[in-house]
Amino acid sequence: MALLRTMDAMNDRPHDDTSGLTPATEFGEPALEFDFPGLEIGVAEYAEGPTGCTVFHFPQGATGLADVRGGAPGTSLTHREGWVHAICLAGGSVYGLEACAGVSAELLARRGYDTDWSNIAIVPGAVLFDFNRFRKNRAIYPDKQLGRAAIRSARPNRFPLGARGAGVCATVGKWLREPYQLERGGQGAAFHRSGEARVAVFAVVNSVGCIVGRDGRAVRGHLDPATGRRHRVGEARGIAGDAGTDAPPPGNTTLTVVVVNQRMGLRELRQLARQVHGSMARAIDPFHTMHDGDVLYAVTTNALDPGALAHEEASYVASELAWDAVLRAF
Repeated sequence: MALLRTMDAMNDRPHDDTSGLTPATEFGEPALEFDFPGLEIGVAEYAEGPTGCTVFHFPQGATGLADVRGGAPGTSLTHREGWVHAICLAGGSVYGLEACAGVSAELLARRGYDTDWSNIAIVPGAVLFDFNRFRKNRAIYPDKQLGRAAIRSARPNRFPLGARGAGVCATVGKWLREPYQLERGGQGAAFHRSGEARVAVFAVVNSVGCIVGRDGRAVRGHLDPATGRRHRVGEARGIAGDAGTDAPPPGNTTLTVVVVNQRMGLRELRQLARQVHGSMARAIDPFHTMHDGDVLYAVTTNALDPGALAHEEASYVASELAWDAVLRAF
């Protein structure tokens, strides 16, 4: 009977199938303003969760691939390398993959429901686990309606920062246990322009590791409430031996999208993805663990002929931008 009462109580909670949820798609500051033709970004949230998704739309199409490094990823179409039309990042763990289907459905409608092989919308996506204590309602997740709302709201040259979109309930710094505390994460971005060449990096940070500043110190997560200080794993062990280092909780992920406008082949794009993803270990400590689902998408809009920015320089710039994007996520 107790189990039945629990199930009845759960069924009484609002959820995607019964609540008539209304997506929110307009957000104020903070936001990154930038200039990147061929890229539109849409963000949609359910305040009742809260939970959300962040969509990157390439109106003229783009070339992309994924670099999967975390031990527990949740993805859709990440095995595919080549032409893409949008990328969807969402909360809701595996349930949030439904938002990817919503983006695809909206693109299908825009194309007059044309299902010719050459006109199928390709929308890779990845999710993070956001069913945590900052949630008001854990029964709500980014669904097909929210994905459609996100791409409908997609606009150029603006990216909401902080606890928005896929990162609205993200958390960071969970590797160290009591007395250390996790803190809110979010989504961040950084942009660079050199002549006509453009590089942008967007990150949704829900990492088991803490965030590390440019000075090498922990700046988010692993908070010691007694002192107000934050500690990297090695520092905490030096202070308290093995205290606070029980098995980390599951449900962590950092999702990253790197976009360049210079045309690159798949081999070049793959190496850029590897270099940038590897470099992010400077910003997140530890990173790419069995408890993370880290996925990075590298995309080129193919708008610029090769040579404007050497591959080595593009990869280096993107690696530095990735650190900045992580730091701007909260």
